[in-house]
Amino acid sequence: MKLVIYEDSKSSQFFPIALTRAVFELKCGITSLADKIKGNFSAGTVSYFVRDYLVPTFKKRNPSDSVNDLKGILSDEILIVNGRCLLLGEKKTLIDSESWAEKDGELICAKVSKKTLSEFKEDTFEKLLDFIKAKVKKVDLDVKTVTYPWHLIDNNPAAITDDFKKMKKSGIEGTMAKESVIYGPKENVYVGKGAEIHPFVCLDTRNGPVIIDEGAEIHPYTRIEGPTYLGKKVMALGAKIREGCSIGPMCRVGGEVEESIFHACSNKYHDGFIGHTYLGEWINLGAMTTNSDLKNDYTSVKVVINGKLTDTGSIKVGSFIGDHTKTSIGTIMNTGTNLGAICLILANGKVLPKYLPSGSWYIDDKVTKGFGLKKLLETAKMAMSRRKVEFTAEDSALLEKVYEITKEDRDALIKKSRMD
Repeated sequence: MKLVIYEDSKSSQFFPIALTRAVFELKCGITSLADKIKGNFSAGTVSYFVRDYLVPTFKKRNPSDSVNDLKGILSDEILIVNGRCLLLGEKKTLIDSESWAEKDGELICAKVSKKTLSEFKEDTFEKLLDFIKAKVKKVDLDVKTVTYPWHLIDNNPAAITDDFKKMKKSGIEGTMAKESVIYGPKENVYVGKGAEIHPFVCLDTRNGPVIIDEGAEIHPYTRIEGPTYLGKKVMALGAKIREGCSIGPMCRVGGEVEESIFHACSNKYHDGFIGHTYLGEWINLGAMTTNSDLKNDYTSVKVVINGKLTDTGSIKVGSFIGDHTKTSIGTIMNTGTNLGAICLILANGKVLPKYLPSGSWYIDDKVTKGFGLKKLLETAKMAMSRRKVEFTAEDSALLEKVYEITKEDRDALIKKSRMD
């Protein structure tokens, strides 16, 4: 049986953090949504279906996997799983016979035999889904899914705890200075090989595990509250890392962070508060960059999704920031702020707008053309080179596509700024 993981039509609801990656590559806990699906089914082969413009960079990250290959999945029985599924806890069968199920109008899971697939004669994955709905019996299925980016934040503490149990690892494989302390159950700590805990660090495990992956370096006066995960080669510099944080590989963290996910290779090096936030990759937050994650009147937070204010139903929501965006010192973000990819933000002490489209040069309270896309790409290349990572032609093409996708919103704000 082949496992097929796919993106549905709700992928745009995860913009900007899914502008540059498949929805199922987003993280919740220690691993991605796709990793959790693969771990649940332990399939021999996995095929993926993503937006066409993501294929080159996705294949670069997953060179041995099948991507958008419809013919390749029709020669055997398949299990299709929607990439928005969040599979926590013990392994779930989901569907054990030829059938399909939906949730919120989208196919969420389907099992289809080789014989049935032999009758399919169309040429797109979308038509295959329609064929399955018409040909195979429908069943009821209750499975947890994520529909908006704040759902990843809401489920992150439980996902970290679940992933830690599945790791089946604890103890100190790296080094921990005798002047540092584990405050709580010692079995709730895992420090990977090559990781170094400096003196005067507190790992608070009373409310959940603290996982520090290989090669991470935790500097003095850092306090980490579980459940929290710090990825490979993370550097924490006197940080106050509150519960529910997942910090991806090669990130730099200082100041205070609470219930947030840093995807990878992003910097919050200095003081300032970031809470209930999802940061993409290659982001740099200038000193004292701070976001609000709670309104003064304690009402639910609204976020701009696909051009409309969407009520999250939650009183705790921070910011969602796309890849390669840079903020200046003193940047202040309101509750529910949505900042696109490759933005350059020069703050002046005022609160940012709740939405800035990708490619925005935000200067003196206005969205401008700035120095254009070319300069933004040069900056992205420079940022990656500082970590000895190549900025490839595929990376450039992806950011150019993101810039194109968001042109209408950006041009509208540039025009408004000129009129003002």
